[in-house]
Amino acid sequence: MYPIVRKEVLADQIVLMDIKAPMVARKCLPGQFIIAKTDEIGERIPLTICDYDREAETVTIVVQTIGAGTKRMMDLNEGDELMDFVGPLGCASELCEEKNLEETKQKKILFVAGGLGIAPVYPQVKWLHEHGVEVDVIMGCRNKDLLFYIDEMKAVAKNVYVATDDGSYGFHGNGCAQLQALYDEGVRYDQCVAIGPMIMMKFTALLTKKLEIPTIVSMNPIMVDGTGMCGACRLMVGGEVKFACVDGPEFDGHLVDFDQAMARQQQYKTAEGRAKLAYEEGDTHHGGCGHCGGDE
Repeated sequence: MYPIVRKEVLADQIVLMDIKAPMVARKCLPGQFIIAKTDEIGERIPLTICDYDREAETVTIVVQTIGAGTKRMMDLNEGDELMDFVGPLGCASELCEEKNLEETKQKKILFVAGGLGIAPVYPQVKWLHEHGVEVDVIMGCRNKDLLFYIDEMKAVAKNVYVATDDGSYGFHGNGCAQLQALYDEGVRYDQCVAIGPMIMMKFTALLTKKLEIPTIVSMNPIMVDGTGMCGACRLMVGGEVKFACVDGPEFDGHLVDFDQAMARQQQYKTAEGRAKLAYEEGDTHHGGCGHCGGDE
């Protein structure tokens, strides 16, 4: 069992939890994720790693209420325990690898974090800061009530630009509009990392392609099982079939077929849609994770 040692409400329907998970804390790196399960009847929930403390043996996750599973998890309190906490899963961020550090130090890097994407952006920015790489961050949300980790991000980033769709805090507009405004002011970047809702990453990638900025995106939003078996995170990258949970979650944003990925995301919400995808995709669809139905 994995006890919750700290719980903090970050915003409406968004909570932070520190989980005592020694083995995961010992091995995890920025960019990776975990699979959590509250109890025997709870569903498996993939969550990106927001932070970790190797000495305290804790891993920090951020949970937003989306369905019954996340609601059950958010209703837990300090002292309660999760039944499963599996990880680290997925590939670590290439920017946060010491073998690439000297090359990374030569780049001017921008992170664009949308909504809950702030959580997986933070550990990458923190790791880079600790290794002598200062980066800029755009944090975008619908409104100020959904913003979190502003002070924490400012402590590890060179410049933090906050954008809200309704103008209730910082720049009035979304992250793409803020990036375009910076570009119009003469600010240039060598690398962009965009993490957030699918639609946000799609339009960020479209903009950065026009601005000729190589861009990495994280395809965490389409994951379900987290092992490559269910097929929910199957996507096309540069014309090749990839699975976000085992091949990613990070990919070249200019090669991802976002339209197909978003269409799959919608279809997976219905039994009919899941059956249709399984029929169309055959052996490349899934190996039977329990979410899709064995004969679909």
